[in-house]
Amino acid sequence: MFAVVFALFIESLERGAHNLMVDNMTDFHTGYLQIQDYRYEDEPSLDNAFHFDSAMQEQILETSENIDFIVPRIETFMLAASKEQTRGAIVLGIKPTAEQELNNLKERITEGSFFEAEESGAVLGEGLAGRLKIGIGDSLALLGQGRFGMTASGLYKITGLVDHPLQEMNNQVVYISLPDAQWMLSAEDRITHLLINPEHISDTEILAGKLESELPNDELRVLTWKEMMPELIEALEFDRTQTRFFMLVLYVVIGFGIFGTILTMTLERLREFGILLSVGMQRMKLGAVVFIETFFISILGILSGFGLGLILLLYFFYNPIELKDDVAEIMLEFGLQPIIPVAIEPEIFVWQGLIVFMITTVICFYPTLKIANLDILDAAKT
Repeated sequence: MFAVVFALFIESLERGAHNLMVDNMTDFHTGYLQIQDYRYEDEPSLDNAFHFDSAMQEQILETSENIDFIVPRIETFMLAASKEQTRGAIVLGIKPTAEQELNNLKERITEGSFFEAEESGAVLGEGLAGRLKIGIGDSLALLGQGRFGMTASGLYKITGLVDHPLQEMNNQVVYISLPDAQWMLSAEDRITHLLINPEHISDTEILAGKLESELPNDELRVLTWKEMMPELIEALEFDRTQTRFFMLVLYVVIGFGIFGTILTMTLERLREFGILLSVGMQRMKLGAVVFIETFFISILGILSGFGLGLILLLYFFYNPIELKDDVAEIMLEFGLQPIIPVAIEPEIFVWQGLIVFMITTVICFYPTLKIANLDILDAAKT
C-alpha cells in the first residue's frame, strides 16, 4: 500500500510540474498550435506579418470540428517610456475576449482593469510598471518601428497591471488592443501569430497536419508547441530521465521491502507448512493456496494504495506546496510559479499500480518455491 502511495506521489509531482510549465508557455506565449509566415521564425519582423480577416477566420474554423477557438495577435519589440524611465518592451496587440478565453488573463489583474475590445489603453506587467515607476492612470509612450521601416509611436493611458506568470514577460509585456496596435504599426488587417486551441489536446498533431493542407496561403505554415519550444522539450526529457532513475531506485527499495515482508510471513509459517505436508497435503496444492493468498493480499494492498494515494493527491491538488524565500525567487527567474503542483491522471495510477503489481507477483512465487523444496522434518522442528 505504501509502495503504491510513494510511487503515485513522486510521479504526480513530476507530471504536475511539467504540466504547469507547458500550460504557462502555451496559454501565455505560444498556444498549442500557431499559424505564422514561414519567414517569421528566422526573421521575427512586422514585414513578415500576414493578412487576417473575417473570411480567413471562417475558413480556418471550418477546417476541423476540433478547433475550440482562435486567438489573433500582433507582436513587436518597442521602447516603453514614462516621464523618468525608458525600457525595452514586448508589445502585444490582442483581442481581450479571445485572450481571456485562452488564459483567463483578466483574472491576473492586480490593479485597475482590462480595456475592452475597441477601447484605447494599455495593460502592463507588474515588473515593467515597477521599472518604469508608473501606475494606473499614467501615460505610457511607445516608440519603435512599424512595417517597412516606418516609425511607429503611440501614447496610451494605463488601465491595469497584470501579474504575468512568466517572469521575463512580466518584466517586459505591454498589452494594447489589436486595432490600436495595427494602426500604430501601419499593419492594418495583419497579425504576426494566429494561436489555435484544439478541443482535445491529444489531437494537436492531427489538427496541425489538417490545417497545413487547408491553409489559404502558401506562405503560411502551422507549428505545434513542441516545434516552437524545442529547448523546453529537451529540458523536460532530461528531467524525466532523472525521475526515471529515481523511480528505478524506488522500485528496488519497494521490491526489497515487499520481499522482506513475504519472507517474514513465510518463515513464521514453516512449522504450519510442515504439519500440512506431513498429514498428506500435496506440495502443489499448498503452494497454490499460499500463492493465491499472498497474491490477494498484494491486490488489496495496491487497491488500498490507490485509495490513500488519491486522498493525498487531492489534498495537494487543491493545496499545492508553496515555495518560499530564495527557492521561490529562483523559480520566478526561470519563469515558473513558486509552487509544486500535482497531477491527477488515470495513466499515473495505471502504470504505477501495474509496476508494483508485477513486482509483488514475482515475489509471490517465493513461498511457493520454498514449499516445493521444504524439508518436512526440519520444518516440524522450527
